Amino acid sequence: MAVDFMQELKDLRATMDSVRGVTDLDALAATIADLEQQASAPDLWDDPDKAQQVTSALSRANSERDRVVTMDQRIEDLETLVEMGQEENDTATLEEAERDLAKLKKDVGELEVRTLLSGEYDEREAVVTIRSGAGGVDAADFAEMLMRMYLRWAERHGYPTKVMDTSYAEEAGLKSATFEVNVPYAFGHLSVEGGTHRLVRISPFDNQGRRQTSFAAVEVIPLIESDDSIEIPENELKIDVFRSSGPGGQSVNTTDSAVRMTHLPTGIVVSMQNEKSQIQNRAAALRVLQSRLLLQRKAEEAAVKKEMAGDVKASWGDQMRSYVLNPYQMVKDLRTEFETGNPAAVFDGDIDGFIEAGIRWQIGQKRAEA
Repeated sequence: MAVDFMQELKDLRATMDSVRGVTDLDALAATIADLEQQASAPDLWDDPDKAQQVTSALSRANSERDRVVTMDQRIEDLETLVEMGQEENDTATLEEAERDLAKLKKDVGELEVRTLLSGEYDEREAVVTIRSGAGGVDAADFAEMLMRMYLRWAERHGYPTKVMDTSYAEEAGLKSATFEVNVPYAFGHLSVEGGTHRLVRISPFDNQGRRQTSFAAVEVIPLIESDDSIEIPENELKIDVFRSSGPGGQSVNTTDSAVRMTHLPTGIVVSMQNEKSQIQNRAAALRVLQSRLLLQRKAEEAAVKKEMAGDVKASWGDQMRSYVLNPYQMVKDLRTEFETGNPAAVFDGDIDGFIEAGIRWQIGQKRAEA
């Protein structure tokens, strides 16, 4: 079937109109001008923390503007290419235009989703924790599969990651693992991955070859920043040190460098062991604990507002996604109904479709509750 380039280009322009409306390029230009003025101040680096905030904000603002401007230019370039191909009846040019159109539609869709991320912490980097649940060794193996899936997703996009803690199960897999995704908007994208994941497969650990259902929990929190003002009194913390376990570099298993930090009022426990020194692990654990407390505080405030409004319905079910490897092959999100018949690709990090559908679903839920 021949591509209707006119309609496709019209749809792309309509999407970009909505993106520009949300982005507000005029306000963004004013923000960039103000940040550039601050960045040019001769005494900027007298306060390194403030200087870092200003330069990072300027970089993000420039990137946000450039994404929109570049996408508009690509649409214009495609329109020119289509006109050339149609005027000259050049099949090769039109085939090139069709390939460009497919890539442009994908990129515009991703940009549109990015503009939907307007939550208070959506711009933040993310801390992801995965814990094995019911299912014994299969659940521990599933937890490790999920960790690899998210790290591969980050690798596909060129996002830097840092593994902060890994607790290995006795037979195979992971009891738990925590890692950071260090890129702006990582929390906005990955927050929709939080919840209970379910795996159905023939267990490789069952000598009778029986089908096994196992579960793993994924928690995603925004990375704390220096200006978030989450102070934790020392008397609310219980800090234990222990010897690191599992694979590691030289001396990682020979010193008491690992840290387990317990917040006594809430019972929240954070463990860190992948840094070389106890001081580094303690600092990393405190930052993750502050992030969890910040998110918990916001969740409690939101719960109070819902209760006052008489709306206490839950937004998330016990299981948000199923990965079925037997008796058929399918991965399905139970909230959005998005699914694919290629679990191997999903476990190799191909989860953008699930994330995009999750973000759109989440925005719809928020609008319905407003």
